[in-house]
Amino acid sequence: MRIARWSDTTGAVGEGFVVGDAVVRFPDGLTVAEVLARGLAEAQRLHAQVADADGRPLRDVRLLAPLVPASIRDFVAFEEHVEGVSASVDGKSEVVPEWYQAPTFYFTNPHTVLGPGEPVRPPVTQRVDFELEVAAVVGGTHGSREANLTPEEARAAIFGYTIMNDWSARDLQSREMKVRLGPAKGKDFGMSLGPWIVTADEFEPFLDGDGFLAIRAEVFVNDELIGHDLVSNMGWPFPELVAYASRNSRVVPGDVLGSGTTGNGGCLAELWGRRGELSPPPLAEGDTVRMVVEGIGELVGPVGAAVAAPDLPPARQRSRRRERAQADQVAP
Repeated sequence: MRIARWSDTTGAVGEGFVVGDAVVRFPDGLTVAEVLARGLAEAQRLHAQVADADGRPLRDVRLLAPLVPASIRDFVAFEEHVEGVSASVDGKSEVVPEWYQAPTFYFTNPHTVLGPGEPVRPPVTQRVDFELEVAAVVGGTHGSREANLTPEEARAAIFGYTIMNDWSARDLQSREMKVRLGPAKGKDFGMSLGPWIVTADEFEPFLDGDGFLAIRAEVFVNDELIGHDLVSNMGWPFPELVAYASRNSRVVPGDVLGSGTTGNGGCLAELWGRRGELSPPPLAEGDTVRMVVEGIGELVGPVGAAVAAPDLPPARQRSRRRERAQADQVAP
């Protein structure tokens, strides 16, 4: 099953299934968020109700991001990506021992999610980049617990998968991460998701003997193939990412968990690190990034004009005194 959100020529938003080449609204006016919360078995029952209904042709609507995420965690689960990007940062290709110990992630901005074909408007930067990822979407009714899930419980919590493009401003990201925190403004301006959510049951034939999702992922810039990889080259399968995210925390329906960038050219920064030069060049206004993932479909993201934000002053050098000076005392 494919689940999507869309808008029509009037701007009205629809939410439902993609059946063939048409979109069909959920029964009873349900939303994607409500269907996710009800879980995969209920989605299958709802799909059976509308499978033969007349829909609206896909060509007559504009697809939106397939959900409004409750949260977005993005992992760094591909060893090959870490090798290349580390070289682009400091000239030394390495994977630190800590990477192998646990699947590290960061939280990013659910309020700047973009849909298929929606242009990203980066900050003023010299190094706009894409990141080719697959994301798991969490659903409900997999059990009463949302915290400290086992991998098997986490597997049941995965409702489906979508394509993720984690847009990046690499120069901003590099600066802020030298402070040993982040990424922040190098990332949070845009995250593309789509074109729809494909339910987890559709991927059973693609699981290898170790439980990894052996699907091919490709990325093109202006129709030139830049990178391709198998998603099964992750260091951990998706259920283990979900289980780790739930440790001493919670995962809830509508949470999105990105795989992290694939290897073998899943982003430009990896190639810059391996080649020692900005080749291919950073993205520029007018470029189009197209991601194709087996079993899911295609996600297209144009690069729009940069947006200049208001300037802020640098940090002030303060005295570090611990008591107010006499002149600073507040009158009673």
